[in-house]
Amino acid sequence: MSTSNSSTLPQFDAEAAAIARDKRKQVIANSLAKRHRKEKAFKFFGFTAVLSGLFFVVLLFSSILYKGLPAFWQTSMTLPINFDAQIIDVGPKPIPMENENPAQYEQRYIAWQMKMGTVDWDALIVNAMIAKEPSVAAHRDDLSSLYTSSEAYRLRDMVFKDPNLIGQTKEINLLADANVDVWLAGNIDRDLPDAQQQLSPEIRQLADELKAKGVLENTFNTNIFYSADSRSSPATSGLAGAFMGSLFMMLIVIFISIPIGVASAIYLEEFAPKNVITDIIEVNINNLAAVPSIVFGLLGAAIFIGWMHLPLSAPLVGGLVLSLMTLPTVIITTRASLKAVPPSIRQAALGLGASRVQTVFHHVLPLALPGILTGAIIGVAQALGETAPLLLIGMSAFVSSVPATPFDQSTALPVQIFLWQGNELRNFFEGRTAAAIIVLLAMMISLNAFAVWLRKKFEVRW
Repeated sequence: MSTSNSSTLPQFDAEAAAIARDKRKQVIANSLAKRHRKEKAFKFFGFTAVLSGLFFVVLLFSSILYKGLPAFWQTSMTLPINFDAQIIDVGPKPIPMENENPAQYEQRYIAWQMKMGTVDWDALIVNAMIAKEPSVAAHRDDLSSLYTSSEAYRLRDMVFKDPNLIGQTKEINLLADANVDVWLAGNIDRDLPDAQQQLSPEIRQLADELKAKGVLENTFNTNIFYSADSRSSPATSGLAGAFMGSLFMMLIVIFISIPIGVASAIYLEEFAPKNVITDIIEVNINNLAAVPSIVFGLLGAAIFIGWMHLPLSAPLVGGLVLSLMTLPTVIITTRASLKAVPPSIRQAALGLGASRVQTVFHHVLPLALPGILTGAIIGVAQALGETAPLLLIGMSAFVSSVPATPFDQSTALPVQIFLWQGNELRNFFEGRTAAAIIVLLAMMISLNAFAVWLRKKFEVRW
């Protein structure tokens, strides 16, 4: 029996192995090259998308600032108003006399007020214009068209407040008429025929002359910040009423939506049993977050106004409607923040003998607080910019006063923007609309910056 191995071992072919190795290297190199190309393409498209987004954001803000910033400056004139006693011939302000009952005093006071109402206040302004620029004396009848009509009432109110002004001369800044302002600002085509112009040729010539002589000048308009909307005198239209309305609604949302939303999220995430009922609640919360905001407006109009008979066009109703709209967002963001806390935190607290309540409020909630605050403030900022639900509860009505309480009639900044955008005096209110957008964006950016600051302040790293 032969013990030799008759089979022959295959001989190692070094050349074939080298070829196979080169092929494998080539396949790997091609695969790596393909992957690198995909990564570079992804980075390129991602970077392009970021640049495109930044470009459109810059374009949007540039357009708003370009149109809105000039609206903070308005044509006005500073005149030496002489409160001539011969024109304001109303006598001294009545004061209570001895042996006089309140009804008699009120009768004398009303008579004095009626005399004040018959004073030719426009004559005071016209006389002051002539005193400052005597060359316009020949156009006395046209001078009253250069300033807004409410300035005469402002002089009356000044004398009502301080009758000692009678007989004195005081430098007062008066706003020009809205049509005069847009004419001097260049927002009206000067080549249009007279029939299509908003001002007569005489008024346009007077405005240009007084502008050239420095009587009419472009000054910073603080009136836009402390005056309400006005239809009789568009030049005096301001954002004070809309700003206070938005402020009241924002405070109502903060004090109603955030506590209820955070408490609901804590219960659902940490304490509620996992059953069919909680699943249905979670599904409905997610569905409510996707409901169009106008539906909440219909709900608010039906419940708060139609059933509960709350005042129409009041910040209270608007705040309640926006609270309902913001509630799902607050719940979802709070639950996401609670889920982000590692389970080890809960296990460690429970292992050391803490109760469920102590674990949640002493350990989990402080760690989730930055995310909760951020989500809540972003929800409030989103509610601040809503328009559709406010239109359905009557906040689109014209309100000429600044609300003092949440029960007073008011409007809101988004609604004010909507109303000004559709105003018939478009060439004047286009700038005012952009200015209102700037104020609204400033409020929203401030809220978002506040959210970032809170997140940095309360953030805890583990």
